[in-house]
Amino acid sequence: MRQNSKLQAIALGVLSACSLAAGYEVHFSDSDYSRQVCSGMWASQSTFINVTFDESSSQGQVAMVIYEWKDVKYLGITTSAADDSLPNTYVCTTDAVRVGLCTYDDVGKFIFSSDDGTTIPQTTFWTASVALNQTSNASSDSSGFWDSPDGNPTPPADKYDSPWSSRELYHSRRQSNDTLNPSPYETIAYTQPIQYQVRKKGYYCVAIVPVTVMNPTARQAPTDVPSHPTYNGVVLFRNTFDGKLPATDYPKVNFYLTMFFAYAIAGTMWAWLCYKHVTELLPIQYYLSSLIVFLVIEMVANWVYYRYLNAHGKTAASVVFLFVVAILDAGRNALSFFMLLVVSLGLSVVRESLGRTMLKCQVLAGLHFIFGVLYAVGIVELELESTSALILLMFVIPLAFTLSGFLMWIMYSLNSTMTQLSVRKQRYKLKMFKNLHYILLATVVVVAIFFVISSVSFSDRLAEDYAAKSWRYRWWLLDGYLALLYFISFWTIAYLWRPSEHNRRLAMSDEISQEDEDAEDYDLEALQQRIVAREDDEITLVNSRREPEALAEDHVVFEIGDEDIASDDEGETATKKRRGGEHRASGDKEDGADEERQGLMHKDRDE
Repeated sequence: MRQNSKLQAIALGVLSACSLAAGYEVHFSDSDYSRQVCSGMWASQSTFINVTFDESSSQGQVAMVIYEWKDVKYLGITTSAADDSLPNTYVCTTDAVRVGLCTYDDVGKFIFSSDDGTTIPQTTFWTASVALNQTSNASSDSSGFWDSPDGNPTPPADKYDSPWSSRELYHSRRQSNDTLNPSPYETIAYTQPIQYQVRKKGYYCVAIVPVTVMNPTARQAPTDVPSHPTYNGVVLFRNTFDGKLPATDYPKVNFYLTMFFAYAIAGTMWAWLCYKHVTELLPIQYYLSSLIVFLVIEMVANWVYYRYLNAHGKTAASVVFLFVVAILDAGRNALSFFMLLVVSLGLSVVRESLGRTMLKCQVLAGLHFIFGVLYAVGIVELELESTSALILLMFVIPLAFTLSGFLMWIMYSLNSTMTQLSVRKQRYKLKMFKNLHYILLATVVVVAIFFVISSVSFSDRLAEDYAAKSWRYRWWLLDGYLALLYFISFWTIAYLWRPSEHNRRLAMSDEISQEDEDAEDYDLEALQQRIVAREDDEITLVNSRREPEALAEDHVVFEIGDEDIASDDEGETATKKRRGGEHRASGDKEDGADEERQGLMHKDRDE
């Protein structure tokens, strides 16, 4: 007996310690609209579900069931095969017994119904009728029996050894005790937390329904009515991790910790390149460095926020922490779009400074940050179900305008910069911006693909089994893939604008073509010939405007003289030129024609 008492004390101590273990807690009461509490669970050999009632405010009798969602098809029974409009019957009552939906032994419990021959021990189903603050009535089964004057018979040591007990019933009861969570056959009096062992990963639910019980010994008058059960309590889901986060959110803790290390490692490499080429750094690289520091801080803040939630749950401090994380997220978005815009405008690569355009970019980034903070705070504080659409639009529309402005300006600037570099035949710089264009296109394609996947997934959010199917990867659809996509896109763009020893040369110099068809664009002799040809074209155009009729009548053809004529004294007066022309005209016809043409040329030059 002493050994058994010691074992009982140890068992009670273990149960008390388990009840104090940290886990995801969900409060429930008899006034809740939904009678069911569900959560995903990461299982191990030490995971369980505890249901604790507040004994000071709980009384009456309830029907309780705990199960994994895959066995929900066994919960309840069809009320009427002839009338499909009637809902299923889930709890065994006297009326259900009367119509044959359950047996009298199951009154006060949830109904288990199987069409394929599956039994309760083969499922995760556990159900019981629980009496709250009725220990004396529930534990004494013989309180209503007749006491014999000669003395009552002594019951056997084992209640299953009675000769009046069915051998089949005895076998069934012993078999149920071999299961992990056997369902009790009698009404149990609540004295300590009810524990349900969990050994398989899944989506588990706890349903509690009040049951009205009429006690003949307690009724004093025909006008008395049965009391409705009242209860309050907590369902604790103890997962493989220590903490109060639900299983669907806990992966964010490790995810943001991993992202912090990834940003820190990549940022360290960036810092080394900046230190190595500190004299060659461009303004755009200073902006990128500040954004990298900001991203590392944001990842740390997200990780600390979820660690705090896991340790302390939702408190006033967690709400303040959430505002800080929302502000950092808005700042990251504003800085990212600002950086992408100034890069698309060609800062430090195509042009050394943006002038007043930089001020416009900064104003747009500031407005986007303010509207992003207002949007984040509104999403946290406002209740989507009760807030009017106008109030919601006041938080959404300003952010949508600044976001649209950023996107349109970025696309226009990137196309203009690429066109300018293509005209100037700056192939190396053009390749950089083309790679940026490809990165943005790939990002848009990936976002579109995940948008379709997310839309398909969230389109079933009102389905009864949506949470059970999506609890493992829901965090990935909401937070994970966007954060990872941003990480890949950001560092790919940063790699294109990484610090190097040729930064200043790249920014301040133009590329010289190495191809034959474009070599004359940079040849000095070719440039001089172009200048001379351009001047001759201008002289021809001027003469054609001054004497169009004379040129048309005489059909004069201009030709350039030899080097002696080109070297004549330019200080000779117009009179001497005309006399020389008349003297040469008195010669033979051939010489006279030549001299006439030369005289006309000198005349044109003097004029």
